[in-house]
Amino acid sequence: MARTMEPLAKKIFKGVLVAELVGIFGAYFLFKKMNTSQDFRQTMSKKFPFILEVYYKSIEQSGMYGIREQDQEKWLNSKN
Repeated sequence: MARTMEPLAKKIFKGVLVAELVGIFGAYFLFKKMNTSQDFRQTMSKKFPFILEVYYKSIEQSGMYGIREQDQEKWLNSKN
């Protein structure tokens, strides 16, 4: 019984590992895109505001302040 479970356990492990790697790289590229594009952040604020909030909090935690305010100011000015 144990011998038949080993290949299944390996497949499950590989699947979990691949899913984690995809998640890590996806999060990295999402963060990089939000960090470099104010327009993308505006799109994120409309579609996924909770993700944008996590981005702002992580930036502020690292000591960079004012990005949220700059975004809000530009978005308010673009409406007028």
